Amino acid sequence: MDINLRIAQRLRELRSARGYSLEALAERSGVSRSNISLIERGQSSPTAAVLDKLAIGLSVALASFFDESERSPDGAAPSPLCRHADQPTWKDPASGYVRRRLSPSMPSALQLVEVVFPAGGRVALDSAVHDADIHQQVWLLQGEMELTIGETPWRLTQGDCLAMRLNQPIVFHNPGRKPARYVVALTNLDSRAGRFPSITPPSRNPS
Repeated sequence: MDINLRIAQRLRELRSARGYSLEALAERSGVSRSNISLIERGQSSPTAAVLDKLAIGLSVALASFFDESERSPDGAAPSPLCRHADQPTWKDPASGYVRRRLSPSMPSALQLVEVVFPAGGRVALDSAVHDADIHQQVWLLQGEMELTIGETPWRLTQGDCLAMRLNQPIVFHNPGRKPARYVVALTNLDSRAGRFPSITPPSRNPS
């Protein structure tokens, strides 16, 4: 499936699961109703920053938009194996960073993602996911990266691994002259999680 169509389908599923109208999600996320509608129809290529805002509005991790659909056309159980050729990739239109979903589509509280981050690239995400306890670790395989978690800067070199919780802004920056490559491991510690990330009911007092 084309990656923009995958994002469109997952956005519709996540919004429907929470019972949000386009207007409600626009208010919660700060993304315009018209932009959300275009994304859901596969007519717009959203940036990482826009997907991050939508994820916060839906109380999920950004990685949720790259999951397989929860509905299998033939009803078959999801496979525990995902071949390299079948791993979906996506390129952020703004920064040029490329993410590859490594994990199989079977239900799991753990998800692995590979990222290739261009030299000099920078992405700032709010990453304040509400109503979910999502943790993330970044393991740098090649190059160098600067990550600012909240107000705390961290400089990573090859082999370093940094842990964080998705409850505050994160800035990713590659200060080097070569692309950086790293693996991201995400887990949802919500005990209700049957897959990553869980689709939980909306908060009774949304902020």
